[in-house]
Formats: sequence, structure tokens, C-alpha cells
Amino acid sequence: MASPEPQLGDLIEISRPPVTHWAIYVGSGYVVHLVPSGGISGAGGSGIMNAAANRAIVKKERLCDVVGKDGYKVNNKHDNKYKPLPPSKIVWRAEELVGREFGYNLTSQNCEHFVNELRYGVPRSDQVKNTAHKSKVRENHLRARAQAGISR
Repeated sequence: MASPEPQLGDLIEISRPPVTHWAIYVGSGYVVHLVPSGGISGAGGSGIMNAAANRAIVKKERLCDVVGKDGYKVNNKHDNKYKPLPPSKIVWRAEELVGREFGYNLTSQNCEHFVNELRYGVPRSDQVKNTAHKSKVRENHLRARAQAGISR
């Protein structure tokens, strides 16, 4: 599910079920992304297996190497809610961070927070919010079944 050629500063969503990995396009076929320390960079390198990491490094790598066999798409999904920074500023900010190490937390400091901060100046992760919502719905469903005396 490859998208048309990304533009400078575009958010790249890489499908790695059960989660997605996010990167920011910086031109000439390269992306900048946050990779949990000790995690495998590139294809398959950012998923549930890296959830236990508490540090991450910013890397600049070729989009094709990061995506590997996974699908990706350009997904600037918050452009209607937040005004994107100018592409040149997004790219400059991203490249300034390459090689730096940051704290990493799957729910509050992940790759999606990182790219949204670069593009919009707002660190947010919808997959965290959506996962938390699904967990709450399931919890309420199980509670209701238990109160009704229904098992399984």
C-alpha cells in the first residue's frame, strides 16, 4: 500500500500490526524516525517487541529500508486540526535530532508522538488513545457480562 512520492515533512505511517511505526520524510528517499534502543532499525524493527525499551535513538535512514516488506502511506492526518510547520523547518528540526537519544515510553513518548511534534509542534499518539479506548470498552463489556452472570 505504498503512497505517491512523499513530500518534505510528510508523516509516513508504516503498518506493523498490531501497531504502526511512524517516520517523517526529509527528502531524497530518506526518513527520520525514533527507534527504541536495542531495537532493530528498519523493517520489522518497531513494534510490540520494542515496547519494553525505555530509551530511543533518532535515525535517518532510507524509506525503503525502514519499510522493508511492510506497507506504508503518507498520513498527515492532523492537518485539518493543527497547522503544519513549514516543510523546511520540519526537515531542519528532524535532521538536527539525528543521533540523539531520548526517553521512550510506548504510551507517552513513542515514534508517533515524535513525528507529530516535528510536524505540528504537538506530541500526540492516536494509536495509544485508540488502544486505551478499546481496552476500556472491553473492560466495561466484561464487567457487564460478569454482573449479568454470563461467563464466556
